[in-house]
Amino acid sequence: MERKPGWLKVRYNQEAVEEVARLMGELKLNTVCREANCPNLGECYRKHTATFMILGSVCTRNCRFCDVKPGRPLPPDPEEPENVAAAARRLGLRHVVLTCPTRDDLPDGGAEQFAKTVRAIRKACPGATVETLISDMKMNTAALDAVIEARPEVLNHNVETVKELQGDVRPQADYRRSLDVLRYCKEKDGTLLTKTGFMVGLGETEEQIEVLMDDALAAGVDILTIGQYLQPSPEHHPLARYASPEDFARYREKALAKGFRYVASAPLARSSYKAWEALEGVHDLH
Repeated sequence: MERKPGWLKVRYNQEAVEEVARLMGELKLNTVCREANCPNLGECYRKHTATFMILGSVCTRNCRFCDVKPGRPLPPDPEEPENVAAAARRLGLRHVVLTCPTRDDLPDGGAEQFAKTVRAIRKACPGATVETLISDMKMNTAALDAVIEARPEVLNHNVETVKELQGDVRPQADYRRSLDVLRYCKEKDGTLLTKTGFMVGLGETEEQIEVLMDDALAAGVDILTIGQYLQPSPEHHPLARYASPEDFARYREKALAKGFRYVASAPLARSSYKAWEALEGVHDLH
């Protein structure tokens, strides 16, 4: 793999990582920060922020870009919603992000656990906002309704890459289904902020990126995140290129010009990185 350019190097704060990791271990919780080997882990932990990964750390799918381990997951932990709420309270979070591995083994894709966790956070952390980064839940509308009815401020579901690369990068998912999830949630509750993200560096073209932006906007997406694909291992989908900071600035300007309400576009941007700033940025437009 090509050597990483300087703009992708991050400072790693071991003390902050260990501090939050101890809390997660004590409450038997996972963070996507560690499970997906996020490059922003040190920075976010230092600021006492984390994206909670509910429903375990094992995924029923095996996407070729992702570092979350595939396999047969355990049943949902009934104590998890309260434990997440307790961790959010102890960390003093003002914006709590929840995500999960894809749980195709569960009839509702984990929707009930999401809803319970959102409600537990509301009770433990009055005034905190909540973002749910969900799987496609196989476009089960009853499952999506359960998440929507818990009333998170932001509902996030990532398309991950352009239409032409979906079959190779996320073979068990579907580009149109992902867009349908976003569209359905927006139509079900117009006050809900919807969000999606994708990576560059997988082999996409500029024209394909523009079509993806248009498709997401047509599905009612408010917030868009664009980040650099970082190949986790030689067995994962090959890295095609490192986009420059100038490329990301151009993508941001293009997306804003199209009509997205907030765009986070940078080499190390991830779907839940600085999620509070995205929510705040949308509200600042009012």
